[in-house]
Amino acid sequence: SNSGMVVLVTGGTGLVGKGIEAVVNESPVEGETWVYASSRMADLRDKESTRKLFEEVKPTHVIHLAAMVGGLFRNLKYKVEFYRENVMINDNVMECCKDFKVQKLVSCLSTCIFPDKTTYPIDETMVHSGPPHSSNAGYAYAKRMIDVMNKCYNEEYGCNFTSIIPTNIYGPHDNFCIEDGHVIPGLIHKTYLAKKNGTDLSIWGTGSPLRQFIFSHDLARLTVWVMRSYHSPEPIILSVGEEDEVSIADVARNVAEAMDFKGNIVFDTTKSDGQFKKTASNKKLKELYPEFQFTPIKEGLKQACDWFEANYETARKGAH
Repeated sequence: SNSGMVVLVTGGTGLVGKGIEAVVNESPVEGETWVYASSRMADLRDKESTRKLFEEVKPTHVIHLAAMVGGLFRNLKYKVEFYRENVMINDNVMECCKDFKVQKLVSCLSTCIFPDKTTYPIDETMVHSGPPHSSNAGYAYAKRMIDVMNKCYNEEYGCNFTSIIPTNIYGPHDNFCIEDGHVIPGLIHKTYLAKKNGTDLSIWGTGSPLRQFIFSHDLARLTVWVMRSYHSPEPIILSVGEEDEVSIADVARNVAEAMDFKGNIVFDTTKSDGQFKKTASNKKLKELYPEFQFTPIKEGLKQACDWFEANYETARKGAH
């Protein structure tokens, strides 16, 4: 029985946290309490503040999404801060989960922590196979340490700690920053402005790079499944299959269609493309949860675009 189950979601007001809230509210389970903590509720960099949160909430389960995040520019510039702040956050959360005898901790990693020079597809065994890209070394090493410590807490204290590694996430409640943000929310915001101002939609680069995108509500369902059913300290990649990789150009065309943008889409080839592909394998997920149905990207993009248009005034649009 789930009576008395209390799930604390850190970073609960971000893209993934809002996704979890939406899917949990779709099919609530009796006797479960879900608490979505924002940075206003507790400063997780601070040990006392974190302990106070745990004392108030008394969680039996924790989904740890909170992190100091940023785009390429901020990651390059503030490697020390990205490392230190994320290490402090993760250390405080993990130690509290041990001290408060939390039954399950699921922490969120990122595919950007994988080695820069690697073979594809990437899988869960390759997290520590070589250094990450130097541009986000601070963030990547802090995140990698979650995987190291999940195993250490498991060996030394028997803690049921694990981690998930999603590919590129998109959906409602994203940060739609154009300058230093992620591909899809940036494209949605750009398309909105191009439509409003009657200008061309300019895409950085050739549009040919391929990426695996996961809709935030799909990731939310899978994260809740991991919390309930996946019990191993080894990380698990949560992603659509290799066959569902899409080009940036296709994403742009789908966004334009979803937002009824009738202007020209132009590719600014003076801007560099970045990596052509970063394919991740979802073989482990497929074997453990073969029946899971992903939202088709066209459908997910439509939902994200509709949300942005409906919430334009209040949506996050600034630097992280």
